[in-house]
Amino acid sequence: MKGILFHGERKIEVREFPDPIPGDGEVVIEMRASGMCGSDLHTYRGPRREQPLIGGHEPAGVIASVGRGVPDEWIGRAVMVHHYFGCGRCDQCRSGWTQMCREGATAMGATAQGSHADFMTVPFTSVLPMPEGLSFLAAAAIGCGTGTAWGALRRLQLAGEDTIAIFGQGPVGLAATQLASAMGARVIALDIAPSRLERSRDFGASLTINPAEVDSVADAVRDLTDGRGVSKSLETSGASSAARDALHVLDLWGTACWVGVGSTIQFDLTEHLYKQIKGVTSWTMSMASMEDCARFVVQRGIDVDALFTETWQLADAVEAYELLDRQTSGKGVFVP
Repeated sequence: MKGILFHGERKIEVREFPDPIPGDGEVVIEMRASGMCGSDLHTYRGPRREQPLIGGHEPAGVIASVGRGVPDEWIGRAVMVHHYFGCGRCDQCRSGWTQMCREGATAMGATAQGSHADFMTVPFTSVLPMPEGLSFLAAAAIGCGTGTAWGALRRLQLAGEDTIAIFGQGPVGLAATQLASAMGARVIALDIAPSRLERSRDFGASLTINPAEVDSVADAVRDLTDGRGVSKSLETSGASSAARDALHVLDLWGTACWVGVGSTIQFDLTEHLYKQIKGVTSWTMSMASMEDCARFVVQRGIDVDALFTETWQLADAVEAYELLDRQTSGKGVFVP
């Protein structure tokens, strides 16, 4: 089989590997889609690795073979995969939060072999059957980017009566815009790229703000909300300025959520204390939440496939990641 090997320092290569054989409690999945995620860039740009590994952590495919302890009837079944592997025994693993395993989790494409390959081997406990009507591309996106957006909206307890400000309209922010609007909430999308703001309107944003074009983001949001601010805010970009603004745009009793990695935030507690606000973080989603997201997408007829703007073959890996590294494009995916 072929796989995309990540060496770090922006060096990758497509290499031949032996076809995998599943061990006890494992399955081999034949890839139908492997999404590219912004967090792949941490491995791509990171330091040189002594032990390079196959990248990617948004897989969807068909089970090709099973190891001992896995029922044969799973062969040929279309599945999506939760991309963190834990001990399987602790309270977090048993509740489906394997990324929070108390014994330490491994992450596909970062500390475990990833999905940018013809085949991959994963624990049977990490796979979920795809609901009928879900595409492989949508299943791949739900594996991280769209699933991360879903997990954050659930942490926010978003409802149809809410107005939510979503900072950043990259793949995660755009997915949040798409899901939030499908939930009935009014979305104010914020991004410094006009092209991303234009796209956010196609994905359900009611209003847009370019932070680079206003003196105060908080004032601009209040101008659109009768002077009150929003009931919910979500920061997806990882920019420190956006992380701070996610607090300042809130109405009384509002809730802010942060999923963007890399920002630093400092604030005067007194400024926010008397507003009775809440602040939460969100890290991807549990297996149960991933299943809920897939079901919601199918039931509401949400076109998650539309998030993808680039389709690649494994042989195109160098070009694909050079483009992702510039962060000027939409979401990419490797397909057979």
